[in-house]
Amino acid sequence: MDYHLKGNVAVVAGGSGAIGGEIAAALAKQEVAIAIWDINSSAAEQKAGEISSAGGNAVGLQCDITSKASIESAYEATLKEFSTVNLLVNSAGGSNKSTTTSTELQFPDLHVDDMVHVFLQNYMGTVMASQLVARQFIKNKSGVILNISSIAGILPLTRALSYSDAKAAVNSFTRWLAVHMAQNYSVNIRVNAVAPGFILTNQNRFLLIDADTGGLTDRGRQIFHTVPMARFGKVQEIADAALWLLSDRASFVTGAVIPVDGGYTAFSGV
Repeated sequence: MDYHLKGNVAVVAGGSGAIGGEIAAALAKQEVAIAIWDINSSAAEQKAGEISSAGGNAVGLQCDITSKASIESAYEATLKEFSTVNLLVNSAGGSNKSTTTSTELQFPDLHVDDMVHVFLQNYMGTVMASQLVARQFIKNKSGVILNISSIAGILPLTRALSYSDAKAAVNSFTRWLAVHMAQNYSVNIRVNAVAPGFILTNQNRFLLIDADTGGLTDRGRQIFHTVPMARFGKVQEIADAALWLLSDRASFVTGAVIPVDGGYTAFSGV
């Protein structure tokens, strides 16, 4: 499907990850130039190389989303390469075993520094990247910001405290910024979020797949019981939603948090 995005320039923060990488590749197929930002410079360059080898136009740039200076450096390099930015996808983030409760690590024993780092990765990085790119959008009076949130920000996951809190903050920020941009700068600056459900990636594999047997963990089996569609989602399904929100096909959509979760957030459990 043609989303009429040809000629745009997109920054995909966290673009070497499973979801960010899939969105970047999907955008490249729409003839969008892509700047892959990632804390791992070799991973960013590898993903950009894959996109370029497939006929796209991409550059990989090192960026630590928890550092304002690093974001500024990546942004300057992006402008040097492409002159402008029209689309921003904030997909950097992730959870951590150190902030996920278990029989070995209980709530009273979680370390504040670890929780703060997860909050920086998932929330403050999204805010800081948006602040910087918004300057260009305000100047152009147009642009789209898409935040990759999580269903954990809608219904907190029982063990993932800091990740759930941070994604809830991303959802709130998405709604706030959408209103702020439309009322103060331009109705053509849109801000939305996709909230993926349970997508099997390297980030959550330790929670869902038993490392010894390769089968589902108890948590994995529980997911199948609480997701009405009884399966994990696919990264392509997130990318498809992202393309729609980034395109003018969603021109009257701003401040939305769209769950792509197989019905999980619609199910009461009974």
